[in-house]
Amino acid sequence: MLPFKTTEEAEAALNRTLTFAETLWLNYSADKSDCYLYYHNILFLFLIFSLIPLPVVVVDLLSAANFERFKIQPKVKLSFSEMRDCYKAVMKTFFLVVGPLQLVSYPSTKLIGIRTGLPLPSFWEILIQLAVYFIIEDYTNYWLHRWLHSKWGYENIHRVHHEYTAPIGFAAPYAHWAEILILGIPSFLGPAIVPGHMITLWLWIALRQIEAIETHSGYDFPWTPTKYIPFYGGAEYHDYHHYVGGQSQSNFASVFTYCDYIYGTDKGYRYQKKLLSKLKEESCKISPPKELKSD
Repeated sequence: MLPFKTTEEAEAALNRTLTFAETLWLNYSADKSDCYLYYHNILFLFLIFSLIPLPVVVVDLLSAANFERFKIQPKVKLSFSEMRDCYKAVMKTFFLVVGPLQLVSYPSTKLIGIRTGLPLPSFWEILIQLAVYFIIEDYTNYWLHRWLHSKWGYENIHRVHHEYTAPIGFAAPYAHWAEILILGIPSFLGPAIVPGHMITLWLWIALRQIEAIETHSGYDFPWTPTKYIPFYGGAEYHDYHHYVGGQSQSNFASVFTYCDYIYGTDKGYRYQKKLLSKLKEESCKISPPKELKSD
């Protein structure tokens, strides 16, 4: 909870005028406890899991012709009931595991130093911290994901997530409860190493889940903004991992591709890309020329 209640008190404490964003934050959070602010994550996650996948799910259900060419595995079609069952399973895990985990993890945010007061972090401070969080999460998630593809890890835990060989957005958080706990560690490490403001933590939790939903969408849209991020994997990259399934020893990275490249776990994916490109070129060469119409 903030140590001041009014704009005048805050400006006197900071010895400057509050920015517009800081005024909004003061008006909203002045009478709210840090615990209450942290628990906003539960609402954010519920809305993200429920709403973010919807546009692509609707496109998939309608089999919209304009979008069909962007579907990564066009021969695989899930019915409405199958998608509904996936969402119901995700919500069950949300209320039994994810929500309670958020409730009991509040003391850890105080321990590592997540702050809620003023001044607010600058845009560049938030951007740099988010970049650090993504890098730390990506590296640690890579190794834990590889372990989940060991014989024991896959058969006892990770196989649940791989029930969807052609993933959909709702399936991003579809996993065994133990996997949610295990892969929650990399998400917490960044804020633990480089603690920031509660707003930065909110953004981190939200962006990481939105990214996971995008990579599980089953569609590779050319206009996706993430295509401009260096070394970003994306939907097509992660879709290959699901397509290969339980035997997959490729494309373990959650966000970026450099770990798979450095440790040689993208060779199958790169070979397939090269083979498909070659087949496409050969197909173009043997296609018969179009007949010219005579006047």
